[in-house]
This record gives sequence, structure tokens and C-alpha cells, in this order.
Amino acid sequence: MSKRPPMHQARKRFGQNFLHDAGIIRRIIRSIAPHESDHMVEIGPGLGALTEELLDEAGALDAIELDRDLPPILRSKFFSYGDKFRIFEQDAMKFDFESLREDERPLRVVGNLPYNISTQLIFHLLHHSNCILDMHFMLQKEVVDRMAAGPGENNYGRLGIMTQYWCKVEKLFEVPPESFNPAPKVDSAIVRLTPYTTLPAEAKDIKMLETVVRTSFTMRRKTLRNNLKPLLSGDELSELGIDPSLRPERLSLPEFVTISDYLSEKKPASEEAESA
Repeated sequence: MSKRPPMHQARKRFGQNFLHDAGIIRRIIRSIAPHESDHMVEIGPGLGALTEELLDEAGALDAIELDRDLPPILRSKFFSYGDKFRIFEQDAMKFDFESLREDERPLRVVGNLPYNISTQLIFHLLHHSNCILDMHFMLQKEVVDRMAAGPGENNYGRLGIMTQYWCKVEKLFEVPPESFNPAPKVDSAIVRLTPYTTLPAEAKDIKMLETVVRTSFTMRRKTLRNNLKPLLSGDELSELGIDPSLRPERLSLPEFVTISDYLSEKKPASEEAESA
């Protein structure tokens, strides 16, 4: 039986809101469904509300925690798990997740992510998706809605398109503020991200795709013709079968890939013409 952890004051600069609702914790664990063969990675374990449940079910768990006051508390609390539990006192935004793999098992990542860095951290993790089986995150509800949104929806934009490029996105359930201490001023939600083994619409140049998507949403209320003017003309969009008078939120992921691939093929040709 684990010891009761010492009191720790949540720190605003780390975006800390500690989950304490036992019913929500059980529901999250059921959604993750950890197995004895799993290598779990928890980002921001806090006081270990999820950690203990995960350790009881999984084969190993690595925790990544930025707040230096928390690792001693967690090491003491989970001492009896021995080598099954490791904690890294590092910034998850700069962490090399591939370095955690010690065998053929992919990583299963979980975390109650700080709202102030959640989007940047998701993009960082997507670049490590080749070594990740799935990810379950507690995020601000608005962020999850943006990640799961499809073409034509108000929340559809860069975050959803680039997340859905790499992963299947599933919004699982919402979590009220009173489930945390201190209670945040926003509602939260649990999302499951499952990296694709085969991308449904693979771009020839991922950096070009990121540029196209970012440029398309520079001004949401403007048309593709106006927003993409620095990259290609309205006539070129028409030749690709894309209506240049559409707003960016009307385009599907495959259509963004079509634009990106066209520009990827066009770029070398223009460079060769300049050098001739």
C-alpha cells in the first residue's frame, strides 16, 4: 500500500491542476486499458493519481516531471515498484521520447497536460509518433474539440489537420473543473491519439504541408486565393480541382496534401530555372 504523499502546493507557472476524482481516474484507466506487457510513459504525473493505477497494470512506467519538488515525493510513494518505475526530471517539450525504448515495444503515452503548452507539446510528440502506440491526454476541452474537428466545422484548423495527418483522433469524454485541485476555469476532456501505421494521405514534404496549412489559416475569414497568394495563384488552385473562393476550413486533409505535393514538385523546377 502506498504512503500518503506530502502536501504540495500546485504551481501556476507549471500549469498544475491535480486530478483527485476517483471516478474519473477509474474511467481514464479503463479507457487506456493498460496491460502487463505495456511500456507506459506519463507526462506530468503530479502527485501520482494516475501513476499508481498504471503501475499496477503495466509492465513498466517512465514519468517525466519538470517540477523538481515532485520527483522525491513520487520516488518515495512508488519505492516498492523498484525498476518498474523511473522518473526523469526534464522538460517534456525538449525530451527525446525515442530514447526510452529499450526493446521492440512501442510506447504508450499518457498525461494531464498543462493547458499553456499543450498544443506545442502535442506537435513535439507527433514528431516521435513512429515509436508510439497510442496517446491518452487530459486537455482543455476546446483544444480536444479543435483536434477532433472535421472540414466545415468552426473548430477545424491547423491543429486538427496536422494531428489527423499523423493520428486517428477520438474524443472520449469530458471532465468537469471540480475533478481537479485547484479547479481550472475551463472544462477538460480526454482524447485518444493513435498514430497511423500507414498514413491515409501522405505528403511528399511534411514541412511544405505544414507551411501550406499554416498559410491557409493566416486569416480564417479570407479565401484560399487570398491566403495562399504567396505560394500559388487562384488559377493554379483551380487546375488542382480546388475552388480558390473557398475558405480554408472547407478543405479536407487530402486536398491540403494535393496543394503541398504540387508545390513540392514546383519548387525544384523553379530552383533549376534560377540556376540555369
